Amino acid sequence: MFLALDIGNTNITVGLFKMDGRNILDNPLKVWRMSTVKVQTSDEYATMLMDMFFYNGFDSKDVKHIAIASVVPSLNVVFEEMAKKYFNKKVFFVNHKNSGGLKFISFLDKKELGADRIADAVAAYVMYGGGCVIIDFGTATTFDCIDSKGRYLGGAIAPGPLISAQSLSLKTAQLPQVELKKPLKAIGTTTVECIQAGLYFGYVGLVKEIIKRTKKEMKVNHIIATGGLASLMLNEIDEIEVILPNLTLEGIRIIWKKEIGD
Repeated sequence: MFLALDIGNTNITVGLFKMDGRNILDNPLKVWRMSTVKVQTSDEYATMLMDMFFYNGFDSKDVKHIAIASVVPSLNVVFEEMAKKYFNKKVFFVNHKNSGGLKFISFLDKKELGADRIADAVAAYVMYGGGCVIIDFGTATTFDCIDSKGRYLGGAIAPGPLISAQSLSLKTAQLPQVELKKPLKAIGTTTVECIQAGLYFGYVGLVKEIIKRTKKEMKVNHIIATGGLASLMLNEIDEIEVILPNLTLEGIRIIWKKEIGD
């Protein structure tokens, strides 16, 4: 089996893939999520992973390879230690050097590009071809653009809606933390409704505006969404063609195969 981990600022998504020889089959057998805790030790993360394996009928000894896309550098050594101690494996990290042959425009600073964005871009290009825009609705909402020649052009980064909601609560004396959901109308009649309307419809507007401007700068054939909050926005943003919840995990799988597996 092939173990892929997408280490984000809020959550760690774990994907377990079946292998046929050196080939990793697409579509993970199982996907788990756990909270990102930067002070957690390798032993603590291993305990959670081993429990997930055990209670879902998998044997951790069957894991042949481990690959990670991480945007939390402080946890990289933690998971390296965990992989060596509990799986007896060396971790493959997705980065601008281990990018599965992803092409970049010449003036882009590749070192600044997050591993999750690289994985998203590679997976989208393999699945849909050029002219892709990938919107990842996570802690931050990222927009990544692949042109018709398969080159990574760049994109945009905006605070995710949950960050915005938390910021309102933390930086104001009288505004509460609210659940992020679609309100019935734009004109709220309570403080909670007003915040929800501002966050939700304001966020929809933000995404639509970036899509509109992106289309003026490149030929767009497909707009793909991923990330935990993607489904919340789908019905409001007609431009989104499909939601692929496991896009980053699939990107990790594809990159490993291109870099190591062949």
